[in-house]
Amino acid sequence: METRVSSSTKEVVISFKGATVLIGDRINPTGRKKLTAALQSGNMELVRQDAQAQVNAGADILDVNAGASGVDEEKVLPALVRAVMDAVDVPLSLDSKNLAALEAALAVYKGKAIVNSISGEERSFAEVLPLVKKYKAAVIGLTCDEKGIPPTAEQRLEIARKIVERAMAAGIPKEDVIIDCLTMTVATDTKAALVTLDAIRLVREKLGVNQTLGASNISHGLPDRDVLNSTFLALAIEAGVSCPYVHVEKVRPYILATDLLLGRDRYALRYIRAFRQRQTISQNSNLKS
Repeated sequence: METRVSSSTKEVVISFKGATVLIGDRINPTGRKKLTAALQSGNMELVRQDAQAQVNAGADILDVNAGASGVDEEKVLPALVRAVMDAVDVPLSLDSKNLAALEAALAVYKGKAIVNSISGEERSFAEVLPLVKKYKAAVIGLTCDEKGIPPTAEQRLEIARKIVERAMAAGIPKEDVIIDCLTMTVATDTKAALVTLDAIRLVREKLGVNQTLGASNISHGLPDRDVLNSTFLALAIEAGVSCPYVHVEKVRPYILATDLLLGRDRYALRYIRAFRQRQTISQNSNLKS
């Protein structure tokens, strides 16, 4: 199963057997006061810097989100998309709950985008799937519905199945549906990671579609979050996640190591190349200091 997305000139192929595709998650104002202020003022310089830094760190795709208090999302999201397209040449994931803003962003995007996201709710199907079809985008389906996130892996599989079936009925190819099995924090539920991993395996086995995951929620409220996030990501990739949402600079070395150990990096070339790049950056930094 291959999901193909693109910028104006660059195509990225997402598949379980290939190298893990990294979706950079930093262009999101949630918890980022400076970015929120920049979006409120219409200043896109920080956005361009964030985009370039993530791609330099190894991001294959960038998520873009303008949802914050005081931000006119219908106006700002397409402007944000233009700014990122000017700064880097990678596919984008357009992240918005505002339908007008989402369509405005899809209308200016050059290439095949990812729409982030739909859920198992009827309203979500009715509102978002027509836009995905119209603009020939890929779409992320969250395994939650009107009742929230189900407590069992089997229930999340059924929502995933429903999402795939409804998307296909709307004329969206199965390969253009990416499932997110979601996760809760282990600080309040020690079985949270296990349920998500079981759900990922079930979706891989029963549906065969590509999967994403925002792993950072697993560590919420706990110390040393990067350790937990990176470890959980390695397990999730082995289970079936092919394109996680990540803070690329923090986790890429661990994901490259995971790919190597799973036999997806012939002769360890990607792992070694990235190591040498980090060494060069470190040496240059030491020279400047």
